[in-house]
Amino acid sequence: MTTFLRVTVALQTVALFLAPVTAGLLLTTPDGHVLHSASAYTVWGVAVVQVVAAVLVWRPGGGSPRVVLYAVVFLGLVTAQVFLGIAHVTTVHVPLGVLLFGLSLVMLTRRSG
Repeated sequence: MTTFLRVTVALQTVALFLAPVTAGLLLTTPDGHVLHSASAYTVWGVAVVQVVAAVLVWRPGGGSPRVVLYAVVFLGLVTAQVFLGIAHVTTVHVPLGVLLFGLSLVMLTRRSG
C-alpha cells in the first residue's frame, strides 16, 4: 500500500474514532450537532480521497484492484451512514458506525494492498 493511501486510511480511522465523541457532544451540548455533522462530512470527504488514492495505487501503480473495491464499498457505506444519521435512524446508524471503524482498523493494519 502506498504512503498516500495509508495516510488517507489513517486519517479516516482517526475521523471515525472522533465521530462518537462528537455524537456525545450532540447529545449533551446545544451546538453538538454542528461538530457531529462536521465529523461526518470529514469522514465522507476522506473516503472520497481514499477512492482516488486506491485508483492511483491500482492503475498507474500496478497494485491490487482489491483496494479500489474496498474503497468504493467503504464510500458507499459511509454515504449510507450519513443519510441514516440525517434521517435519525440510530438503530442502524450506531452499529454501522462501529462496523465502519472496525473495517477502517482492518485496512489500516494490513501490510499490503
